[in-house]
Amino acid sequence: MGSTSQITCTGLSAMTGNAISHDKFTRLLSSGTIEEKYVWKKAKTICHELRDNEAVFIVDDSIESKPYTDESELICWHYDHVSGKSVKGVCFLTGLYYGDGVSVPAGVEFVSKPIKTLNKKGKWVRKSKVSKNTLFRKIVGYGFNNIDFKYVLADSWFGNSQNMQFINQKDGLFVLALKSNRKVALNLEDKQNGRYTSIKTMKLEGCSQVVYFEQLDFPVVITCQVFKNGDDTTALYLVSNDLSLDSQQMATIYQKRWKVEEYHKSIKSNTCFSKSPTRTVTTQKSHFIASIAAFNRFELLKMRKNKNHFALKRYVNIMAMRQAAKEIQQLLTPNIRKVA
Repeated sequence: MGSTSQITCTGLSAMTGNAISHDKFTRLLSSGTIEEKYVWKKAKTICHELRDNEAVFIVDDSIESKPYTDESELICWHYDHVSGKSVKGVCFLTGLYYGDGVSVPAGVEFVSKPIKTLNKKGKWVRKSKVSKNTLFRKIVGYGFNNIDFKYVLADSWFGNSQNMQFINQKDGLFVLALKSNRKVALNLEDKQNGRYTSIKTMKLEGCSQVVYFEQLDFPVVITCQVFKNGDDTTALYLVSNDLSLDSQQMATIYQKRWKVEEYHKSIKSNTCFSKSPTRTVTTQKSHFIASIAAFNRFELLKMRKNKNHFALKRYVNIMAMRQAAKEIQQLLTPNIRKVA
């Protein structure tokens, strides 16, 4: 939380005045005790204290570039659908609990690619044993088992029928983004007769409509929000199994998904997520998880000081520089006296 450079075991040992050796910190990172369950353990207490009836559980993935780190099953090449190209780094999914104005990372899963195979071009590439959507359902399942929330939110990457079916079977509610190429039946009779319509041809802007998907055994409600930026127009399609929601309510709920983007930005900028020289998969993962856990502390400070994470980080750095200036002055003073 206070560092602006790389996070090292030797640096942490020096901060304690060498009261704790760097080897002990290294053994801690290598022990495997700081794992995915550690995030759940730290989050449950906070989530239970909040108890917001309108809380949401946001699941999203992100890639942090690590171009100069040796390739492994954890640090490898992942396709980034935002930039439209493959990036070397770590890919992870987070389940973020958001309620009462507080964001709490309540679960994390890392995309590991231990399988090496030859692609069509004859190059060795890495593959994962499980898909991102499988990890999505794993995180959501943990969420249902451990904390209370009203809606599951996710972008169109996870807005498929299998994920919807999984959440519905858990008696949960969702508001998910849809890809524009989806087709729906306008009523039960159309579904039974196999008549499906592209959602792009439907007039959904500002209104909602109950429809049926081919792979789902329950009806859903869909809507469309249109955003204009100059001459460009972007359509956002939303779907929910809460049939009582209208278009505006779905849009308002889905806006909370932006909190996961703020979370991604904060751990990468404020808790040194990528600033570690660790070299093994276990130590790398331990550092990443510790960085995510530090986000919770920033959230606690945000509530107490009423400042965002970046303002808090700046405040900590200013206090550190003031202390450094005092130390420098003390070091210079004896020398000045000797010259005099």
